Amino acid sequence: MTDPPAEVFLYEQVLILVSCLLSFLGSCVIILTYVLWPDLRTKPRLLLVFLSVTDLLSALSYFYGVMQNFKADSLDCVIQGAVSTFANTSSFFWTVSVALYLYIIIVRADQRLADSFLLWFHILSWGLPLGITVAAVSLQKIGYDASRVSVGWCWVRIQAKDHILWMLLTGKLWEIVAYLILPLLYLLIKRHIDRAHAALSEYRPILASSPVAQSRSAMADRKLTLIPLIFIFLRIWSTIRFFLMLTKSPAVDNPGLMILHGIGNTFQGGANCIMFVLFTQVVRSRLASALCCCRLCS
Repeated sequence: MTDPPAEVFLYEQVLILVSCLLSFLGSCVIILTYVLWPDLRTKPRLLLVFLSVTDLLSALSYFYGVMQNFKADSLDCVIQGAVSTFANTSSFFWTVSVALYLYIIIVRADQRLADSFLLWFHILSWGLPLGITVAAVSLQKIGYDASRVSVGWCWVRIQAKDHILWMLLTGKLWEIVAYLILPLLYLLIKRHIDRAHAALSEYRPILASSPVAQSRSAMADRKLTLIPLIFIFLRIWSTIRFFLMLTKSPAVDNPGLMILHGIGNTFQGGANCIMFVLFTQVVRSRLASALCCCRLCS
């Protein structure tokens, strides 16, 4: 017997729709800053643009799904579920790709090696999610999931006998892998930078004591700590609900947990905008200047 669908309340929908909107805007800001200012077009920011495209698609598909709050299988349910599955899985791969690229550049100090990975990043981050999504749709695994591990949107059809396997293949497996890889890579980067700063302060005490240098170092240190923590904080709620579903715990329908799940799944673009635009001084200054110019022109 199938468990009854989880009820999605209106206030939950509103909060998640706002999160989708903020993620959409955040992704657009990241893309626009790359397009508008050529001198900011570095390879890591290009990878961030690809990540933002997937977050933008996720925000749009989730927005539609939460608006509809599906109650049964339908064509638009399958389409929405397929788009969000592809975008969400691709987002995991691009997030790890950005971290791996930074690790190779900063720790290994090998630009050529890092650039040689770009083609593989595209193959894995676009190709693998697309293949998984096409297979899931072809085998009729995408559809209504009764909000057991979603919040109104469609994902893996809950009535499929092997729905647990497909939930893993279409997201959860890659999500858990990212939990392990991201903290490790950023920890190695942070440790490398800390060692470099320690060596620099030993031989160049004047530079090390500079307030500007210390401020930039502190900001970089905070960002390297926050990036994996924010990713895990946003995504962990959907993982918790997944395991609660496996154990058939009634807590899977807890409204607070569902809100955290909904916002966590939909706010990644907004979080990336905060980390890589608002917390990056040169980009923040450009953006502030552009906004001031727009106000003056109006």
